[in-house]
Amino acid sequence: MQLEEFLTQVRDRGEYRSREEAEHVCEAVLWVLATRIAPEEADELAARLPAPLGEALHLDRGRPESFDCDEFLRRVSVQTGARPRTAEWDADAVLSTVADAVPDGQIHHLLSQLPTRYAEYFGRSNAR
Repeated sequence: MQLEEFLTQVRDRGEYRSREEAEHVCEAVLWVLATRIAPEEADELAARLPAPLGEALHLDRGRPESFDCDEFLRRVSVQTGARPRTAEWDADAVLSTVADAVPDGQIHHLLSQLPTRYAEYFGRSNAR
């Protein structure tokens, strides 16, 4: 999927006013996701996303942090400056588009490493 197509899908799903807003939300959600998953997993996912979005997944860090969906959404809201309920909307818009852009096998592998509730943001009913 090309960058413009990806951002258009996120913009439509999130009902954002501009391409820039959609891009900002993408970067925030992907950055928080990168803190939750293994660096190798982040690299594999970044390779499937259009540049420069994949760059948000590249962090200078060690092991991934372990946190639940509520903390994930709280961190997204901090990154975007939005309310927690809006962060849920943002996560859904971005991660469901990621699921459309990345092969199912890779999404299933990613979800197998996360608590089950994360699957709903990727448009999946179950993770395992």
